[in-house]
Parts: sequence; structure tokens; C-alpha cells
Amino acid sequence: MGIRITGGLLAVATLTAATACSTSGRPTHARGTTAVVASPAAMASNRPTETVTQLLQQALPNVKGKTFTSEIVDFPPKARAVPHRHGQAFVYAYVLEGTVRSQLAGRPVTTYHQGDNWVEPPGAHHLLTENTSPTERARLLVVFVSNTGDKLKIDDQAS
Repeated sequence: MGIRITGGLLAVATLTAATACSTSGRPTHARGTTAVVASPAAMASNRPTETVTQLLQQALPNVKGKTFTSEIVDFPPKARAVPHRHGQAFVYAYVLEGTVRSQLAGRPVTTYHQGDNWVEPPGAHHLLTENTSPTERARLLVVFVSNTGDKLKIDDQAS
């Protein structure tokens, strides 16, 4: 497959879990759950928005009250996510395909290409996430370690 990983053990575990989920013939909790993420602000925009497919969600057996979730986030050409937060989740993102521009509050805009990865601390405000290409899609593998039961993405309210 040729995926370059520099994010450490968590990335390897996530890709292993994602591969197991996507190749096994038996159902896995929340496998294949897809949701189009949209808000009033996104609907008012002329840009498409992202699609989220959950791969795996499982309580961590050795960390009471925490859940591990992995998702594929697909950005069609020119897609942009609404500014958002991930609550108190620790977030790891790995670019599977394409190029994504991202910015967290207080940090510079950064462009990530296939094979790049980053982390977002709990409580981070994600101001920008967009596919930079007008013709090619971008795809991310996103992993959350969250408080069990917490919502994983909270869009900013349209003003």
C-alpha cells in the first residue's frame, strides 16, 4: 500500500484496527457508519463539506471512561469543514490521500500532504480544514481518544 507512518505506535495500532475492520467479513461495532457533516454555515457556503465514515469505536479496557474511535474523513475537491472543536478528545490525523490545509487557534495555517500527520490537544479549536485541490479528493484517517459518550465534533454556531 505504500503508506508512510511517522506517528508512532498509536498510528500503527489504528491502521491495524482499520485494516481489520475493513477486511473482515463479520460486522464490527459501528463499522461503515457514514455521516455527511453539515451545519447551517456549511449549507450557506458554495463549497462541499466532508463525509465521515466510522471504522471502529471501542471502550479502552485499561482506561476507565475512555473510548477509542477511528474514522475516515473524505473531502471532495474544494471541500471545507466548518470551524469546530473535538471537545476534550485527543485527536490524531493522518493524510491517506491528497493535500489538506489545517489551522488550530493560535497556530499558523499548515499544509499536510499524503503521509503527513498531526495531533490536536483536548479542547483545541479547529479554525480551518480544507482540501486544497479543485479536482482531487483528500482523505484522512482520524483517531480520537475521548471521554466515553462525548460528541466527537462540535461545529461552531453560525452567526
